[in-house]
Amino acid sequence: MFYALNKIALIAFYLVTLASVFVVLPAPLTPEITHWMQLGALGLLAAHLLEIAVFRKAVALYRGPFVVSALLTLLFGFLHWKPLADARR
Repeated sequence: MFYALNKIALIAFYLVTLASVFVVLPAPLTPEITHWMQLGALGLLAAHLLEIAVFRKAVALYRGPFVVSALLTLLFGFLHWKPLADARR
């Protein structure tokens, strides 16, 4: 349940951040805040890219193609590969 809820929250964050690139968001999300959100999203994607390299064996535990697992890790990070690694134990 922890992983699913956090994946939903991460998807929501990515969607709001992506929307902020194309439109001005309502009041509480000022341009300065959305700028930091965009930088944060880029930072997350960079960290998740490093996770693919560092935790390659855990990412490879996915039953589907490695490319799909790598893309899921790029989006979700440890929320994707950690349950796979835990199930293997």
